Amino acid sequence: MDAPRSRRRSAPFLIGLVAILAALPLGYFLFLHQPPAPPPPQQPQVVEAPAPTLPPVKRPVGLTLEKISGTVQVRRGGEWRDASVGEALRPSDAVRTLDGAYAVLIGGEAVEVRMDAGTEVSVEDLTDSLSRLLLGNGMTTVRVNPEAGQAIEVMAAGSDAVARTEGGTFTLSNNGAGTVALATLAGEASFSGARKVVIVRAGQQSIVRPGRGPSDPTPIPTSLLLKVNWPARPRRQVVVSGQSDPGARVVVDGRIVPTDEKGHFSQVVSLKEGTNAVQVQASSVGGLRQEEKRDLTVDTTPPKQVTVDPGIWDDPPPKSP
Repeated sequence: MDAPRSRRRSAPFLIGLVAILAALPLGYFLFLHQPPAPPPPQQPQVVEAPAPTLPPVKRPVGLTLEKISGTVQVRRGGEWRDASVGEALRPSDAVRTLDGAYAVLIGGEAVEVRMDAGTEVSVEDLTDSLSRLLLGNGMTTVRVNPEAGQAIEVMAAGSDAVARTEGGTFTLSNNGAGTVALATLAGEASFSGARKVVIVRAGQQSIVRPGRGPSDPTPIPTSLLLKVNWPARPRRQVVVSGQSDPGARVVVDGRIVPTDEKGHFSQVVSLKEGTNAVQVQASSVGGLRQEEKRDLTVDTTPPKQVTVDPGIWDDPPPKSP
């Protein structure tokens, strides 16, 4: 009778033990387990905006006398004076080359201006994108670096003709009386006058005559006209005249001679006693050259007196019988 009773007594103990063991995880979770800390609040991500890219600061392009040969002069608000290499030019300054001289102006690596003999150029305006010049007379070659982002305009005195390029090379001549010729050597140039504009490309030329717009561009010719009228009887002073292509530059006996709209020219040349070598040269905006030479002899020595024996006019004596 004792064994069944003891089993009945131990049953509640076992049930309680099982209940305690089953409750341990729940108690640990409720009382001892610490919940994980909440994640820290996310900070808003700050993205720095890139600094604005400022355009490069452009400075005005200045012109400087890089090369000088012969007599080159500068005028700055007053009288002409001899120029010097490295001299900076400002708006309203002017440069001229006399007979047999030349000069080269540069604007950094962007612009180059070559002035032939007998040429006058005035600086009208200089900005960070444009150089504006006035060709008073003569012939000049302008080059603009295509990568420089610059442009150059050359106006012509005595005409409304304007030549412009943004990356080419052209030669411009002006006779000062309304005849202006342009030839493009590289790239292209615009040429305007009398409300007409033409585009002159490399290897082409155009001409503006008084009161007229530029002619349609034509290929640069392969030859240059030069016709000279030489004096038949040279004296101490003679007139050498002739004709060349319109817009060409003519040099007679070392002096620049103006030409008219048809290319006619005339020049008085002083000669010395004896033989004089006289040369006439012509050059065009297209780079063509032509020349003629002539030896002119001046002889002002009076003829020698001839002595005549008066006896030759006497009748011969009669013959002896």
